[in-house]
Amino acid sequence: MSFSYSKESIEELRSQIDIVDVIGRVVQLKRAGANFKGLCPFHNEKTPSFVVSPQKQIFTCFGCGASGDLLGFVKRYYNLDFSEAVEKLAGEYGINIQKNVYNDDREKYYEINREAARFFYRSMTESANAGYTYMKGRQIEDATIAKFGLGYADEKWDSLYCYFQEKGTDEKLLLELGLIAEKGGRYYDKFRNRVMFPIINTSGRVIGFGGRALESAAAPKYLNSPENRVFQKKNNLYALNLTRQDIGKEGSAIIVEGYMDVISLYQAGVKNVAASLGTALTDNQAKLISRYTKNVVLSYDADAAGQKAALRGIEVLRGQDCRIRVLHVTDGKDPDEYIKKNGREAFVKLAAEAMPYVDYKLEAAKRDLDMNSEEGKLDYMKRIKPVLNELSPVEADLYIKKIAREVGIAEGAIKLEISGNTKSTRPVSAERKADGQQDGLSATEATVLKCLLTEPPLTEDILAAENIFGCQLARRVADIIFELYGTKGDFDLAQINDLLEPAESEKLAAALDNVVIAGKADEVLTECLQNNTLRLLREREKRVLDLLSLADEEANADSARELTLELMEIQREMKAHGGKKHVK
Repeated sequence: MSFSYSKESIEELRSQIDIVDVIGRVVQLKRAGANFKGLCPFHNEKTPSFVVSPQKQIFTCFGCGASGDLLGFVKRYYNLDFSEAVEKLAGEYGINIQKNVYNDDREKYYEINREAARFFYRSMTESANAGYTYMKGRQIEDATIAKFGLGYADEKWDSLYCYFQEKGTDEKLLLELGLIAEKGGRYYDKFRNRVMFPIINTSGRVIGFGGRALESAAAPKYLNSPENRVFQKKNNLYALNLTRQDIGKEGSAIIVEGYMDVISLYQAGVKNVAASLGTALTDNQAKLISRYTKNVVLSYDADAAGQKAALRGIEVLRGQDCRIRVLHVTDGKDPDEYIKKNGREAFVKLAAEAMPYVDYKLEAAKRDLDMNSEEGKLDYMKRIKPVLNELSPVEADLYIKKIAREVGIAEGAIKLEISGNTKSTRPVSAERKADGQQDGLSATEATVLKCLLTEPPLTEDILAAENIFGCQLARRVADIIFELYGTKGDFDLAQINDLLEPAESEKLAAALDNVVIAGKADEVLTECLQNNTLRLLREREKRVLDLLSLADEEANADSARELTLELMEIQREMKAHGGKKHVK
């Protein structure tokens, strides 16, 4: 069984609980005019810059930039997801929360994966085996094996299959989960003679496995569960179920490539770590990380693939407004080998000295160029132009001075090369109600999806405008569309429904039935995208106005000036898009 919270219940929760009372339990607040002030709980400070507004029921810190509403504070302070924050507040204040319960037959998939994980763990720990010998050779302790639930798939062809056959488990389900395979009408274990790494989501459910081949096992070196109803690599990070509290406590996350990197770092005491499931970090993984911290250190291999993954990861994380640094361990070693050789303190020092992402991109631009030649310098200028264009004017000016010194090109020439365009182009995330828990598709969301179903190639036009989808169902449908279009170049409603729950398909059909596209789909989509841009600007305008109302004291004069300039820029953009200025 699964559930969602009704919109009315969330609004009732917000209306009955005072944000000042909740925050006042953990932060010493003092009245400051119409607001309350205190020391920020999210960063170290000696002078209070953390402001809570009882009138607007929001908080903001003018020191570190943290801001949000009641649920946003509880999620961030206690490192909880949306559902956990709702349950915590409802329980503490005695409020009954209405849940919309619906059947979810994915439970049987979770149960099978859990049984398989137990089977592999017993194989690893209850008798001598090659997997245990291998892990001991990698200096992994018994306590760590237990903590991560590491297992062993023996070399026999049907050990796991026979185990599930005795339990009467349907072979079809085992095939879907990738635990067994079939050939010529005969079933056999997919994982054989491998160390098994169970992949567990933040809800504590086993969703898949990674298997590392031992010497006598067949290729490939790593074999992972296939994508299925409960396992999508792009939506999960390895070990985040264990490390999310440590990530929140440390205020930063170290993202590595491999299972063993995570395990060795964790065992050595570096616990604010997780691994991307695959080389490239995805948008959904970045969103998941940003729930716990905005400070991210990427620690990928120093080879060409690792460098490419780091550059891709930077862009994905910037989309979530993360502060990114890049770490390449010395001598081309991976984190697993480095920490075993040098210890925790050395790795922590290395992470603290990780390169800011702009410096990393500028260094990456020099690769394969002869920086002593005129041609090399000209090619370098062309490569770094988009990097500098992404920066604020102050940041760009600082880096231009640095580049001029290093490369021997006049500052004025560099500024001329980038056409003086140093305005930030970073995407601004839309502020969504209740963390995506709103009910049903909006008219705009339904219209956009109808346009895409009418003309699938229009999918390319919205790749840069994912924030147009706010509700959970719309985002899920969009993710399916992106995946189908990316792999097949086409899609239809039937293919989408195959990947949705029955209740989701019904909601989608009802929303689409209410949409009539009067005109060409591309023209309708363009209008929707323009309206979405205006909506985002209005949301930014409201947020800045709210912050201005909290920053009207002398102590926040600098912040007030910056916010006023930002407000003027927003309102100029709104006017350019046909919108009106905010009227109080």
